[in-house]
Amino acid sequence: MTISDEIERKLAAAFQPVVLEVENESAKHHGHAGDDGSGESHFRVTMRAPAFAPMSRIARHRAVHAALGPEVVGRIHALALDVAG
Repeated sequence: MTISDEIERKLAAAFQPVVLEVENESAKHHGHAGDDGSGESHFRVTMRAPAFAPMSRIARHRAVHAALGPEVVGRIHALALDVAG
């Protein structure tokens, strides 16, 4: 299972989003800081879920990181988030 698949699976289970897109942007960062050569270091997540409606932007980001857990967050270099309710 790829890291993209893990991210998608964990976020879908945690938030039941109406929109969930996980993009692997690692190729755009080849040779830059944080590129470990795995092809799975930089990700962008776009997600819309009712659960985010009452949360501040920081609370949304914290909730996403908590849902992914250290086993996913610790294996990637960058995670760009566009999350809203």
